[in-house]
Amino acid sequence: NKRMKKVSDLTNWQDGINEVLVGNCLDLMKMMPDKCVDLVLTDPPYGMEFRSNYRKIKHDKIEGDDIFPVELIAEFQRIAKRGVYVFCRWDNLRDLPPPKSVLAWVKNNWSMGDLQHEHGRQWEAICFYPQEQHQFIKRIPDVIKSNRTGNNLHPTEKPIDLMMTLLQANVGDLIFDPFMGSWTTAKACQDLKRNFIGAELSEKYCEIGEKRLAQKMLF
Repeated sequence: NKRMKKVSDLTNWQDGINEVLVGNCLDLMKMMPDKCVDLVLTDPPYGMEFRSNYRKIKHDKIEGDDIFPVELIAEFQRIAKRGVYVFCRWDNLRDLPPPKSVLAWVKNNWSMGDLQHEHGRQWEAICFYPQEQHQFIKRIPDVIKSNRTGNNLHPTEKPIDLMMTLLQANVGDLIFDPFMGSWTTAKACQDLKRNFIGAELSEKYCEIGEKRLAQKMLF
């Protein structure tokens, strides 16, 4: 049985809690009042406009990946009462509002990039913006080692154990991810018995999310 709902069909944003929502996160956020979720944990498009040959074969182009959505940071802070985690590349940092912390996710491989004049990047940044009601359960270091996933469900899929590490460090029951992708954040919330809400533009990835959350995928 499909559990997928359309953001455009919602009359109340709370009807989307713990559901697979397909649609534009901007439409969802317009319905959401100030400080209505505990944490925002999201991996937005980095503005890379890049696809390797592997990604061209395995995945569609990431919609909206022409610019990092800097303007949404303020909106995330409006919605979150405890904290905001936003993944980004090192070169996005110069455009973002100054975070309280910048965490480094260290992967088990490194990027290709410019093989002649650039060091191979083995980390991605996670900007942390604590809000007024922020509270740690466990204060963790700003370097987190986690192997890249081999699931190949999404071109920029993040490991569930990485998302769980961030969630387990913080007090917060309702987690918002406006760029759900293959629904990794939702799956991490489900495994930790927390509530989630978020949206994804691609119906293809929402179908993956349905399978994940129905326990048809055990990762």
